[in-house]
Amino acid sequence: MSLDNKKMYLTPKGLENLKKEHEDLVNKRRPEVIERLSTAREMGDLSENAEYTAAREELSFIDGRIEELESFIKQAVIIDEANHKTKSVDLGSEVTVKVKGKKEIFTLVGEWEADPQEKKISHESPLGKALIGKTVGDDIEVEAPAGKMVYTIVSIG
Repeated sequence: MSLDNKKMYLTPKGLENLKKEHEDLVNKRRPEVIERLSTAREMGDLSENAEYTAAREELSFIDGRIEELESFIKQAVIIDEANHKTKSVDLGSEVTVKVKGKKEIFTLVGEWEADPQEKKISHESPLGKALIGKTVGDDIEVEAPAGKMVYTIVSIG
């Protein structure tokens, strides 16, 4: 999957988390794996050295993740949570909706930060797409695996 020229919408906290992961991989995990690789190499026959093979695979994974994180960070567009419009739903909005008589609160984030368990939904998800631009009192219909769901926007923060 090419990430070239794709905007990576992130909250300031989301960008901070990516930078922390990148720093940990570059300054801690990668050097540890290189040390393991060096130690395994000293054991001799590399063709039958499981530790050497495992360390090489882990180093390859870490290098790939570092490259991916650098791309994410370079393409990050920060969601300005403090200044987003509160009259209509936008990235960074905290939206209270009513569905089937229950109130639920969602935060609209970029797809790389989405976490359904934390009620952080992507602006690319069916619900996220339906919410963008809507205002308090609007009803929206979203096709879900269980059928059509009707959400009413109660508040936007």
